[in-house]
Amino acid sequence: MLRYSLLLLCLFSSLSPAAQQQDDLAYSMGARLGERLRSEVPDLQLEALLEGLRQAYRNEPLRLPAKQMDRLLEEHETQLSQQSEAHRREQASLAEGRFLATQKSQPGVHELAGGVLIRELRAGHGRKPLASSRVQVNYRGELADGSLFDQSEGPQWFRLNALIPGWQTALKAMPVGAKWRVVIPAEQGYGHEGAGGLIPADAPLVFEVELLDVTD
Repeated sequence: MLRYSLLLLCLFSSLSPAAQQQDDLAYSMGARLGERLRSEVPDLQLEALLEGLRQAYRNEPLRLPAKQMDRLLEEHETQLSQQSEAHRREQASLAEGRFLATQKSQPGVHELAGGVLIRELRAGHGRKPLASSRVQVNYRGELADGSLFDQSEGPQWFRLNALIPGWQTALKAMPVGAKWRVVIPAEQGYGHEGAGGLIPADAPLVFEVELLDVTD
């Protein structure tokens, strides 16, 4: 009878509540770490991972020099960053392609060099700028989702050859007095860099531009 009582005691008191909580915590941390590593490094050598984890946690001598580990980890982070950026660019390119195709199909839209799309909102009859001209404009700039990122608060003067390529393409075809809606592909705008916190990387841009005057 005593033997059976001891067996039941072992079965029902293997871990105290506090110990069980610590065990569950350790398991949860391991599970979350495993999920992250599975997505980042699907071919990771688990035995080596556990060896490094055990040795570092127990403050035991490590089998690799610190400089070598730092170099390996830095190379891994660089690779992950490059893969993430390549994926972001691919998704941005697909979204831009859909947006530009929709814009190009609208009535009255014409395509200029570099894929710049224009639609006349008001006709103009004055001179057209040269590459070296100064232009006076009113404008309003939006992202593809319609959010405003910039607009003039009155007529602004710019040297045409100092503007983004898409603006140069559109304005050189635009007579004074005209007002156009201009859609600029990302590569004709701010490209992979974007512009500060206002314009994301690889973002097509939409402008309403009014050409007021041109000087040499």
